Amino acid sequence: MAGHGADEHPHGADRLCEAGDRVYSRAVRRGRVPRRDAEPVPCLLELALLHPDPDDMDWLVPTSPQEVMTRLLRGMHDEVSASQRRVGSAVAAVEWYAGLGRQVRPAASGAEGPAIRVLDGLARIQAAMDEATQACTTEVLTVQPGGIRREAELSEGLHRALALRGRGVRMRDLYTHVARHGQGLLTYLELMGDAVEARTLDEVIDRLILFDRTVAFIPANSDRTMALELRHPAIVEYLVTVFERLWRLAIPLTAPLPDTGIEGISHREQSIAALLAEGHQDAVIAERLGISVRTCRAHIARLSETLGAASRTQLGVRIAQAGLDGPQHSSTSVSVPGQESRTVR
Repeated sequence: MAGHGADEHPHGADRLCEAGDRVYSRAVRRGRVPRRDAEPVPCLLELALLHPDPDDMDWLVPTSPQEVMTRLLRGMHDEVSASQRRVGSAVAAVEWYAGLGRQVRPAASGAEGPAIRVLDGLARIQAAMDEATQACTTEVLTVQPGGIRREAELSEGLHRALALRGRGVRMRDLYTHVARHGQGLLTYLELMGDAVEARTLDEVIDRLILFDRTVAFIPANSDRTMALELRHPAIVEYLVTVFERLWRLAIPLTAPLPDTGIEGISHREQSIAALLAEGHQDAVIAERLGISVRTCRAHIARLSETLGAASRTQLGVRIAQAGLDGPQHSSTSVSVPGQESRTVR
């Protein structure tokens, strides 16, 4: 039987291989078979379907089919019994843990619902936002990226904003500088009056809405058809801290943007120059500043013309020479090769 292992016959007595079935059937019909006939099918000996003839060891006699069937049925019964015991244990464990779940008390903070909830679909997001609006009594903090706000976006949340204003809730909104050029935002702020204070930055984080510093909403995917509702105190506190630090850096919407101190270079172009100096591509810069790629490239072209750069590489050098690759310093005079001296305040 050398060279014929059990691995070549991965089966049990209930489903013999074709060669094994032929040898066993012949043994049952004839009463015995020569040992050499079973050499290609060692599974018959391993499964005890054949065993040596005590009167002649060169022959093998079969185990009766009735005994084989009894053995198979006993094995199946044992397997079913073991499975039933495992199922019973699993059911008992589920009942035990379910009982524990009923005993869990709400968190000490008193916040309703789970600490983190996934809201799938605009309808669920709006329903959760409406619920948070109704429960809000003091303050709403928002971060609104994406440049000029579309009137449809402003109208979608207008009913919530008006409800908050009616209850005396204060609102603070952060936008990008680009949002200053949208008439829809200006109309919205006029409608809300003193209930809303708005500030702008070159760039902000992704959308964030905080109600009473107890519940926050952030996007959960890129197209914003899913959102996370956050009620864990540590997470909410962290997001409030992020908002407050951005708020201190932001410029009130009622105040003008600071002058760059370089003739012919706007505040937006200064921001683009700083991002170019960091090595960002046009599309990334456009997304971060809330403008289109086409608008971004138009500003880059004006930067190149103003600084006298004939290539992107040379533009990087000119940006560094003009001090546009970082925070502006106090009054200095910057001389750009090939250009007139420009004063930087």
